[in-house]
Amino acid sequence: MTFNSVGIVGGGAWGTALAQTMRLAGRDTLIWAREPEVVAEINSGHCNTAFLPGIVLDPALRATASPADVAACNVVLMVAPAQHVRAVGAELAPHLAPGKPLVVCAKGLEQATGKLLGAVVAETLPQATLAVLSGPSFAADVVRGLPAALTLACADETLGARLIDALGYRQFRLYRSTDVIGVQLGGAVKNVLAIAAGIVEGKGLGASAHAALVARGFAELRRFAEALGARPETLMGLSGLGDLLLTCGSAQSRNMSLGRALGQGQALEAVLGSRRSVAEGVYTAAAVAKVAAEKGIDMPISAAVHAIVAGQATVDQAIDALLARPSRAEG
Repeated sequence: MTFNSVGIVGGGAWGTALAQTMRLAGRDTLIWAREPEVVAEINSGHCNTAFLPGIVLDPALRATASPADVAACNVVLMVAPAQHVRAVGAELAPHLAPGKPLVVCAKGLEQATGKLLGAVVAETLPQATLAVLSGPSFAADVVRGLPAALTLACADETLGARLIDALGYRQFRLYRSTDVIGVQLGGAVKNVLAIAAGIVEGKGLGASAHAALVARGFAELRRFAEALGARPETLMGLSGLGDLLLTCGSAQSRNMSLGRALGQGQALEAVLGSRRSVAEGVYTAAAVAKVAAEKGIDMPISAAVHAIVAGQATVDQAIDALLARPSRAEG
């Protein structure tokens, strides 16, 4: 099988950025988007003003409203929001050929079940061959062709190498891994921690508090991921530490900017209602808290974020509870 054509499931900012990148890598690229206006605008105006305003897209990039069209491509990238992967996968399933490579590019855990998105895909699209793409990458940077480096994980090393050859190019550098679990978990948990980092900034707690939050948050990510079978070296790489540093350190991060708004006293409903894009950390926080409680994993920062977004604690109450925790050995 050759990988000359790439189907993108999802016409949001990240899906569009990846589609533009695939064109720069020389691949025929098709986006499946739910919004008719997005499909029409990509095809006729070569832009996606709803999600990436001001960006001119490659005129050869095409969009469709048909899942069958995107399933016919040589490789499919699943870029639907994490909480919609199950429903979108069910729509795609009747059209996807056995063995077709499907690369999960969304980041998060399924809120209702606490499952990894790879597990959700395995249930809804059992005929697909799974890979995962994750790492430090803002859509606004990638769509402009600025340099980025990510990790592509696939249990089949030969397929993983072929996918990297097909999807990467000079400005979009891909590193190979077989740790599918670790690459997924880094991208999921960092969204929760980015909300916490944003709250620190919004409350004006200072750079020292921010650095402490990120370091202790990384310790939580490592404990959580290793308990679920991830390899430690994966968490130290692009999809773990790299993505955490990016997402917790820039206002471009949807999750950090949401946390900053919460720290400034805005209501969660008001912040979410003013946005079209999804801050996955809001939903993943509940899944992380659920899994951590079931497995006895100490995740105080993530638990605090869940308590805030679930309305179980105010920002000030959550901060006070964290600062009141007894001293312990670092680790």
